[in-house]
Amino acid sequence: MSSPAWVSLSIKVWHLKVNPLGMQRFRYLEGVIAIFVVCGGCSSKAAKPTAPPPEVRVTSVIQKDVPIYQEWVGTMVGNTDADIRPKVDGFLLTRLYSEGSFVKKGQEMFKLDERQAQAAVEQAQGNLERARAALTQAQIDVRRYTPLVAQKAVSQAELDKAVSMEKAATAQVDANQAAVDNAKLNLSWTAVTSPISGIAGVAKVGIGDLMNPNTVMTTISSVDPIYVDISVAEQDYLRFRREKPEVGARSLELILGDGTVFARRGRPLFVNREVDSRTGTIQVRCEFPNPSNLLRPGQYARIRAVTELRKGALLVPQQSVSELQGVYQVAVVSEDNVVIIRNIALGPQTGDMWIVESGLQLGDKVVVDGLQRIKSGMTVAPSPFKDTQLSAGNSGN
Repeated sequence: MSSPAWVSLSIKVWHLKVNPLGMQRFRYLEGVIAIFVVCGGCSSKAAKPTAPPPEVRVTSVIQKDVPIYQEWVGTMVGNTDADIRPKVDGFLLTRLYSEGSFVKKGQEMFKLDERQAQAAVEQAQGNLERARAALTQAQIDVRRYTPLVAQKAVSQAELDKAVSMEKAATAQVDANQAAVDNAKLNLSWTAVTSPISGIAGVAKVGIGDLMNPNTVMTTISSVDPIYVDISVAEQDYLRFRREKPEVGARSLELILGDGTVFARRGRPLFVNREVDSRTGTIQVRCEFPNPSNLLRPGQYARIRAVTELRKGALLVPQQSVSELQGVYQVAVVSEDNVVIIRNIALGPQTGDMWIVESGLQLGDKVVVDGLQRIKSGMTVAPSPFKDTQLSAGNSGN
C-alpha cells in the first residue's frame, strides 16, 4: 500500500479513538486492517512459477572405419616441353597453326622464305653434275690406257695417274651428292614442323622477322599424361616408406582450382634424389592421364590420397565441439538429462565430422544445437538432431 493511503487511514483511526461514541466502529476497523495486512503479506510471499528446462538437440557418438586423407599443393608440368626453333636462317613468311591448339607430330607450323635455300640446292646440283662429268672423263681415260700399257704404247705411270684421277672424281661426286642432299634438307627445313604432339603456345615471333637457329618461335607441351610436382614433408615421406613401401597404381585424386575432383586418378611416378635442406621437403612427381587436354602446365592443384584407415573411430559433428583457450569441449547429456561438460582430444577432421581420440564413448549423446543456453549440471530437454547432410555423411561404414 502507498504512503498517502496509510496516512489517510491513520487520520481516520485517530478520529475514532478521540470519539468515545465511535469506539465500536474503531474495533471493527482494526479487524479489517489486520485482515488486509495478513492478505498482503501472503501475496508477497507467494512462490514464483518454475521455468521449464531449455531445449537442446543432441546426437549420439557414432563409430565407423574412417579413411584419413592428406593433401598437398602441386604444380602441373608437361611431360615434354619442346622449344620450336628454325634450323636454317630465313625470313618468316607464314604462321600455319592456331595458338593454344593441339598439334600433331610432324605438323607444319611456320613457313620461312625458301628462295635462298632453293638457290643453294640448284648450286649444289650444278656442282654435282660437273663432278659427274669429271668422273666420266676419268673412267674413259682408265679404260683407254689399260690396253695401251699392255702394248707398251703408254707408260704405267700414265695409267696410274688416270686411275688416281678416277678415284678423285668418284670422291668428288660423292661430296657433291652430299652437298645436294644437305641443300635439299635445308630447303625442307624452311617448313618448321612440330617434333612432338601437344599443345602449342603463343608465337614469339612475327611475320617478316629474320629467323636463325637460336630463335625460339614457340613452345609445345605434351600434356597426356601430365605431371604434377608436389613437396612432401620429410617426416611424411619416411612414414610412407615404412608403412606403404609400394603405392598402388592410380591411388591419387586431383582437386582442381574450382574445387572439383578430376575424373581420372593418378599415381606417384618417382621421388627426387634429395631433400631440400631449406624447407625439409622432398619433391614427388605424380602422373595423371589427360586425354582431353583439360589440364595444362602451370596450373595449381591439390593432390589427395588416403594415408591411413582408422578402424572403429569415434565421430562427432563439428558444430558440437567448442574451443576454450586451446581446450576442446563437448556437452554430454546423461540419461537423466543432466549436462556434463567434457574435455576431449580431437584427431583428424573428416568431412563435417571430428574424430575423437579420447574423452567420449560410443553411445554418448552430445549437444549439437543450443550450446549457448546451457552449462554443466543443468537439466535440459533433449530432442534428436536431424540434419540431412550430416546424416548422409554418417551413413554406412
